[in-house]
Amino acid sequence: MAAKSSKKPTENVLPALSVDAAVVPALLSFFEAHKRDLPWRRTRDPYAVWVSEIMLQQTRVEAVIPYYERFMQVLPNVTALAACPDDQLFKLWEGLGYYSRVKNMRRAAQVMVQNGMTTLPQTHVALLSLPGIGQYTAGAIASIAWGLPVPAVDGNVLRVTARLCDCYCNILDPAFKTAAEAAWAPLIPTDGSAGLFTQSLFELGATVCLPRTPKCEECPVRDKCRAYAAGHTTELPVRISKTQKTICEKTVWLLTNRDNSRVVICARPDTGLLAGLYEFPNCEGTCGESAFHALFPGVTSESVTALPPAKHVFTHLIWQMIGYRVVLSDAVLDTFATIPNGTNPFVADVRDLRDKYSIPSAFGAYKKILIPNIDKKKGKVK
Repeated sequence: MAAKSSKKPTENVLPALSVDAAVVPALLSFFEAHKRDLPWRRTRDPYAVWVSEIMLQQTRVEAVIPYYERFMQVLPNVTALAACPDDQLFKLWEGLGYYSRVKNMRRAAQVMVQNGMTTLPQTHVALLSLPGIGQYTAGAIASIAWGLPVPAVDGNVLRVTARLCDCYCNILDPAFKTAAEAAWAPLIPTDGSAGLFTQSLFELGATVCLPRTPKCEECPVRDKCRAYAAGHTTELPVRISKTQKTICEKTVWLLTNRDNSRVVICARPDTGLLAGLYEFPNCEGTCGESAFHALFPGVTSESVTALPPAKHVFTHLIWQMIGYRVVLSDAVLDTFATIPNGTNPFVADVRDLRDKYSIPSAFGAYKKILIPNIDKKKGKVK
């Protein structure tokens, strides 16, 4: 790595960003030689590109692959997605989080079907008109599927841009993203290779220009990187979040029978956080196990056992949870109907938590207590 400069930029005013045009052929050669073999790169089908880009937002590539392959097998096109019912859609998405994204995908598919379309539109402006498709996603689809010279700036590209330009401005500031789009727009090839160039930037950020430990010695554009020349690569990018997360304490109740083969779940409301999904009974605040009988009057339990605490971080919210497993007889489960803060309570076969009902990852720590009892090959409760 280059020697570290003793002069560290301190300005907070966003400068005009410029990138050396010589990075373009270097990045295209790098991508040709080092690109990973990913299932969505084997096609230019705009629907496939769309599905992969939405799934990849804030999720690792390795984790996305099985979700993508399953989703494309069940919902291979716009028409199938538009007609998909809630439970099936949420089950296919379970584990990826941010369920509003897949809801918006279905809304967009329904808009297309209503307008007689069987695939995504071929212009950047038309893509932006669809629900859930913003500037980045539209740029990715337009460039990768249609070869249009439109920038697609995600977190990887923001990081690469900050280092190439040796810029200490906050990359989470929308103004920085706008400046980055303006810097890359004139460099995008117009000879049909726009999609390859877009993916080369993604690949560089994902495999070489890493967040904390950039592999500068492997970088194909190291000689054009101002942060490398100044010795600033490990200090950049600057990320300053202005969002203060609210902490919410919850108590989760796993109401099961003796062998953990049946469990009480309930549907969340149709609006708000995790709308339309399923959850285990829970209540606000941290309750002791003695609170069970106060919360569920008249329900006789065989045992109440404390479970490990868990935490789930949303964009603007943190759930701090404690939990209890409450064993009920099958006879009591069959008549169970009173669930605090829940709607439509019912008793589910534990196998259906894997195959049918979508329990969001917010409750993942407690779901895992039940799921090990499932033989995934045979679909039987052990």
